[in-house]
Amino acid sequence: QRQLVESGGGLVQSGGSLRLSCAASGFTLAYYTIGWFRQAPGKEREGVSCGSAADDTTFYTDSVKGRFTISRDNAKNTMYLQMNSLNPEDTAVYYCAARAGVTPVQELCALTYAADFWGQGAQVTVSS
Repeated sequence: QRQLVESGGGLVQSGGSLRLSCAASGFTLAYYTIGWFRQAPGKEREGVSCGSAADDTTFYTDSVKGRFTISRDNAKNTMYLQMNSLNPEDTAVYYCAARAGVTPVQELCALTYAADFWGQGAQVTVSS
């Protein structure tokens, strides 16, 4: 069964850090463009960060630049989102996603429902 399974969400105080993990099974993540998306209550899903399948190209939405880092470990078939300096505006359900082949990273992050696979979602809550 091809799927993405997320872990690592939780409750953190403002200024704190969390790392989200997303393990792929049934397919090889190295051949996929990857992304992290989030959806806060009453808001539309937005692309937070996306990473290329071809090289080290990454995209970050403006609000997380300098604070979040997307990465992947192909040996573990897993992607990560390191989140630092969290603030209450980062509170949301975070979803990992993967799209087969090479998709421009900004395009994948802009097309909020274009991925082939989605994780189940992880709640991140940042208290002030």
